[in-house]
Amino acid sequence: MLNRRSFLTAAGLAGLAAPRVLPALAQATPEVMAVDRVVFDLPEEPTTIHPAKAYSDQEWSIVHSVYDALIGFDADGQLRPVAAERFELIDDVTWEVSLRSGLTFHDGATVTSAAIARGFDLVSGSDSLVADIFGVIADVTVVDELTARITVAAPSPWLPAQMATWHVLIPESFDENAPVGSGPFRYGNWDKGEQLTLERFADYHPAAAKGSPIADEVVYRFVPEATTRAADVISGGADIATFMPLDTVASLSDAGVQVNHSPVAGSWFIRIATDTSPFDDVRVRTALNLALDLDAFPGALINEGSVRLASVQPGPESMGFDPDLAPFAYDPDQAKALLTEAGAENVTVKLEITTDSYVPVCEAIVAQWAEVGITAEIVVSDKGTFNAGWTDSAAPALRMASWSPLFDPSTLLGFVWSTGGLLSRYSNSDADALINAAAVETDPEVRTEDYRQLANVLHDDAAAVFLWNLVQVSGVSEKASAWTPRPDQWMLALAR
Repeated sequence: MLNRRSFLTAAGLAGLAAPRVLPALAQATPEVMAVDRVVFDLPEEPTTIHPAKAYSDQEWSIVHSVYDALIGFDADGQLRPVAAERFELIDDVTWEVSLRSGLTFHDGATVTSAAIARGFDLVSGSDSLVADIFGVIADVTVVDELTARITVAAPSPWLPAQMATWHVLIPESFDENAPVGSGPFRYGNWDKGEQLTLERFADYHPAAAKGSPIADEVVYRFVPEATTRAADVISGGADIATFMPLDTVASLSDAGVQVNHSPVAGSWFIRIATDTSPFDDVRVRTALNLALDLDAFPGALINEGSVRLASVQPGPESMGFDPDLAPFAYDPDQAKALLTEAGAENVTVKLEITTDSYVPVCEAIVAQWAEVGITAEIVVSDKGTFNAGWTDSAAPALRMASWSPLFDPSTLLGFVWSTGGLLSRYSNSDADALINAAAVETDPEVRTEDYRQLANVLHDDAAAVFLWNLVQVSGVSEKASAWTPRPDQWMLALAR
């Protein structure tokens, strides 16, 4: 079960080695002529739009439309100022932050440095799973109307990355059900089960790292069926159909809809629970990898731009990526030999996936395992059941999952591959040592090397079946052509 203490154990390991000063993005904020209305079809409805309790792409899409954070990730995965004009580490435990002048909330109130403190209070005073993470903050001192100092109890180079997601600026009065922020869009209406509507905030001052609004009104519709999302954008009922599986691409293209294959800083993998037999044996885990001819999967199954992975990091944009680390080669004979050596010639296992997983890929993987004597049954679970079962010893030992963004892989590593992590059924003392070292290392080069070594440890220990990098497939109408997909998968109606 998820709880605040276990979340802290893992998430406290997350983040970036922060530079002394975060530089503003050099490029200019794009000038965009906003259209009247843009409609997104999302596969799921948010469960909340409380900034401190948002844990999914759909929820963050709404939160970061309504609110602004001090800092955020740019298109290259670098932390940059957003509402902040300056974000500077003045000593190992103190950041000094200066807001951009002229910022206002949707209710007309001026954004001042007091909003920074209120944002931290909102997280720490809630029952959010991340509340304890922000407990490292010892003090937030208001220096003047635009400047505040954030002091932590101990060096916390991971904190800025957490702030980019969960710390936002809020006015004096906070109402979760009628949110007021300083972001690019005002909250409009939430018709539960159907759609959520936002309105462009005319007094918004865009930051290049975040982007400019592309519409006066944004509607997020909740459409679970991919074929319906495709039909919506083809008919003009929607402008952007998100999270589209490959079997919808042909119909979108044939109808003249622009199909974006946008790289995401994330990975697909099959988590292997090593706390249960026979997967506590590295030979069996290695056999799972050697049995798969993933490079031969046809284009009908794999997204354009997909690249086979050797470990956690999806590519050079991810800290610690090792270009010399090769994925497991396809070698079914060696897979069979290892299974025999381990006394596991006839392995029977369940592979758990979610309702939005691409089943043909899973079926192809299961078919290749069967050729070496591994019988796997696919179990499809809704996301709630799936997420509740990460550490359940009664849940399937294998589960297909994805994770993004992985510009910095530390959150994923702490959750899934550290002993006792929030989502972990894995333990390796070498991995733990590297995860813990990277958590407190303030030198980015040393930290990067820690993660490079960790990538090799996880590969050699066959800690998972690492599959491919993530590619987001979206159908986009001509009306929404200014929209910029984001490598974090947040669906913000912005161009940058």
